[in-house]
Amino acid sequence: MNTSLTLLDRNLQLVRYPQELQHPSWQAWDAADEYLIEYVEKNIQDLQSQTVSIYNDDFGSLACWFAHLNPSWISDSFVAKQSCLVNLQQNNIPVESVKFYDSVTPVDLPVELVLLKIPKTMALLEQQLIDLQTRILPSTKVIAAGKAALIKKSTLALFEKYLGVTTTSLAKKKARLVFCQPSCNKSHLSPYPTVWFTDKPRFEISNMANVFARQQLDIGARFMLENLSKLTNMDNKTVIDLGCGNGVLGLHILNQNKKTKVVFTDESYMAVASAKQNVLVNLADKESQSEFLVNNCLDDFTEQSKFSDVDTVLCNPPFHQQNAITDHIAWQMFKDAESLLQNGGQLFVVGNRHLDYPNKLKRLFGNATMIATNQKFSILSATKQ
Repeated sequence: MNTSLTLLDRNLQLVRYPQELQHPSWQAWDAADEYLIEYVEKNIQDLQSQTVSIYNDDFGSLACWFAHLNPSWISDSFVAKQSCLVNLQQNNIPVESVKFYDSVTPVDLPVELVLLKIPKTMALLEQQLIDLQTRILPSTKVIAAGKAALIKKSTLALFEKYLGVTTTSLAKKKARLVFCQPSCNKSHLSPYPTVWFTDKPRFEISNMANVFARQQLDIGARFMLENLSKLTNMDNKTVIDLGCGNGVLGLHILNQNKKTKVVFTDESYMAVASAKQNVLVNLADKESQSEFLVNNCLDDFTEQSKFSDVDTVLCNPPFHQQNAITDHIAWQMFKDAESLLQNGGQLFVVGNRHLDYPNKLKRLFGNATMIATNQKFSILSATKQ
């Protein structure tokens, strides 16, 4: 893995988190980061005197570069924050140089310079631009960066709608910058959370802007729900909804089992907040049987959770981190589940049929059983021996 960013006569040592699970060809910054850094350093006057906010800094490269400006740092990703902390420490930069905010905590500070990486989810970008409306000053500059393929007319239209006049740079190494000069007279309301309803039972499902399958029940979760009755009896057990998203799987398990305890966990702050909202709205009497954790898979679970004896883990693993296709998240989920489960405990996984999950589970657990399958998905179980 390339860990050395050298730019403008400076060098930073940067890694992705968790480093040991990353592909050797990956690095913790991209051409858009470099383009943004170079532009700011060469074109923004009186940089040292400005209040700075950084959004969607995937692995902390921007935080490390601009730490001397004491920026506010805003992200929906727990993993991004952990990467940022690791990279600050290994570059001997005081962690307190950066003020961290998650995506569900309001930031009320006025800002003069906004440095924003374009996220893959346009709904998240839209929410962030809406949030910025209350923070901008007449002098505020907004500079965004991303892969050129992500910056479309619809992307620029969001900046125009919510902030003000927007232009773009030429492409450089397949990256592009967006420049926005906000006006202070915009005050649009947020269209989020998105709300829809399940059938039988009719649950109201609330989804904040960055929640996976924000607009409807995703087909993997639907297949799992259709086959819940084929899974082991979960009554009076502790179940982890791992990578919970809006919490729809855990919500149904709570509803079907009187004494079951469910831990909802995800690396997205918006996902966990949405899952909590959905339990409170639909099954308020089950709040004491629920727990909500923002985490990287099941890191340090026993230290964080009030429900330590785990009987069942369910997951629908993602196969991307930021813009990279990867199975390392699924592998960590499986390893963490195997480590945490009590003997006889079970992991249930739903995933695309073409993925190599059966062999991975056999390597870890020594067994893997097909619970259900259709043309696209399989549900697998593995039992800790």
